[in-house]
Amino acid sequence: MKIAVFGTGMVGQALAGRLAELGHQVTVGTRDVAATLARTEPDGMGNPPYPQWATAHPEVSLTTFAAAVAGAELVVNATSGGVSLDALTAAGAENLAGKVLVDIANPLDFSQGFPPSLFVKDTDSLGERIQAAFPGLKVVKALNTLTAELMVNPKALAGGQHTVFVAGDDAGAKRTVTELLESFGHTDIIDLGDITGARGTEMLLPVWLRLMGTLNTPMFQFKIVR
Repeated sequence: MKIAVFGTGMVGQALAGRLAELGHQVTVGTRDVAATLARTEPDGMGNPPYPQWATAHPEVSLTTFAAAVAGAELVVNATSGGVSLDALTAAGAENLAGKVLVDIANPLDFSQGFPPSLFVKDTDSLGERIQAAFPGLKVVKALNTLTAELMVNPKALAGGQHTVFVAGDDAGAKRTVTELLESFGHTDIIDLGDITGARGTEMLLPVWLRLMGTLNTPMFQFKIVR
């Protein structure tokens, strides 16, 4: 499958690398290619800059958002939630129309420091705002409740015995995303219904962030026991 991954940070790198490993044709999209390739310093979490990662993954190409999505069958939104709508606008509604979008972003607001709050919650979600802004897209919220390593390699924790969620309006798009998650190794995937289900998974982030601070590691995940 031809897949465009939006976002050059830790999450985008993890997803792009794993998708390429699974045999997909992956293109990473960014706002400014030259600026992205000029980075030399680690990010705020200490992760290596994109050019260093790209050297180790020559099979993954880098281009603008619009060029990346133009030939893609599926799009992964791994941008920061605060810039997700801007990134998708730069890609162009005409390029996005009819495509499945896996929305991993969270509406985190760091304006008052850490831990962040959510800039949308309760009666709305970032996933819903993306769907409303781009009605031609088939938005599926997924993978936003766990750290990047576990997104693509769930068996790195408890043999993969933990839970991920999907939510979206289009049943076919959810099947496509579910199959993709299964190819990563996820076995417990719960369908939360339409895109309003994104409210619940996005509102798990304050709990997730508190747990990360308490446990002093991001290597944990929710398990729904039933």
